Amino acid sequence: MQNRRSFLKSGAAVTSLAMFGAGAARAAAEVSYWHHFTSQSEMAGLASVEAMFDATGNSVRSEGIPNADYMSKVTTASVAGGLPDSMMVVTDRLPDIAALGAIQPVSDRIDGWKYQNDFTESAWDGISLDGQIYGVPAFAFVNWGYYRKDWFEEAGIGVPDTLEEFQEAAIALTDPANNRYGFGLRGGDGGQTYLLDVLDSFGAIVYEGDTASLDVPKAQQAMQWYSELATKHGVTPPSAANDSYRQIMEGFKTGQTAMLWHHTGSLIELSEAMEDGQIGTMIRPAGPAARIARVSYLYNSLTGQGDVDAAWDWIATWAEPDAAVALLEATGYFPATTAVASDPRIADNPIYTPAIETLSMGLPLPKIVGFSAWLKNIVLPEYQKLLLGSATVEDAVDRMATELDKAMN
Repeated sequence: MQNRRSFLKSGAAVTSLAMFGAGAARAAAEVSYWHHFTSQSEMAGLASVEAMFDATGNSVRSEGIPNADYMSKVTTASVAGGLPDSMMVVTDRLPDIAALGAIQPVSDRIDGWKYQNDFTESAWDGISLDGQIYGVPAFAFVNWGYYRKDWFEEAGIGVPDTLEEFQEAAIALTDPANNRYGFGLRGGDGGQTYLLDVLDSFGAIVYEGDTASLDVPKAQQAMQWYSELATKHGVTPPSAANDSYRQIMEGFKTGQTAMLWHHTGSLIELSEAMEDGQIGTMIRPAGPAARIARVSYLYNSLTGQGDVDAAWDWIATWAEPDAAVALLEATGYFPATTAVASDPRIADNPIYTPAIETLSMGLPLPKIVGFSAWLKNIVLPEYQKLLLGSATVEDAVDRMATELDKAMN
């Protein structure tokens, strides 16, 4: 069994008091913090960051709230009182949380902050509203691919760099008689994000400000390529049309599939379940129009409650190299800054190389009203029909185009 520490370990050191300077000079304060971490690895990562902040003389009192209940609790606390000093925020909740007055702008604190220029423009964009910045990026989910390094070496196949090469590798590594398939395709719940990547790789979606439209010929090419992985080339498990996160993970861990698309957050689960030398990581392959890989961020914000200076020191701690590396080692959640990603403890570990490359060029998900609902409720079901042979590419794309026009108007 692979030892996660030997696979991922990069030697994060315990943070010194001097690193935080200003926080240690003030009277000690306890900062309250709401988050929606739930897994054992997430809690371990949070504990590491908390310990580093506690070393300044301040402390954190964190409270985990189930993601499904998070907005309800924030809303209630905003109206009735009881907000924490700081809280976790995701981009799609930012407008609602800011409208409640639950978080405060931190633009004045960001201006001149030592890590201000270490984040990409898209990282700040995800926590910005009406010209104000409402928090600090805590970490990033960086999309990449996993592959069975041992299988590729045995077959003498190179890591694919384009969708064409990806298809060829998947075909070469498929052996249905032995229940082995080249690609663990996610055609079930959550599969719409992969469909978006494929569509954008073919240049099939035309973005114009706060609206989008479909290039029908390119969309047909994209949907045909992606569906034929299953229907023509047979490189996916027979269950692909219904496979979601758990199924594709188990398929890869148990040796059913040779390649998998996901993000850095699944690295810990896979590395703990598989043997040394089995896992390789790769940048998402380039399509005919573009190489598409997403980077999405999770943020920490201030509510304006309690000791605001201490709360700022707490959310700023997450950008410190030692804290970011410790969180990565515990969870697989990637540092949000390119500067930390270039730290030798990360840069010298080849498993992270695709994520480092993606961090500087990865795209956020489109922020267009009605777009995500279109992907989930229209594009994914139409794709599933293709996988099941109950629709043609032409019919599927025609409905996609019609419904996108409706959603945008």
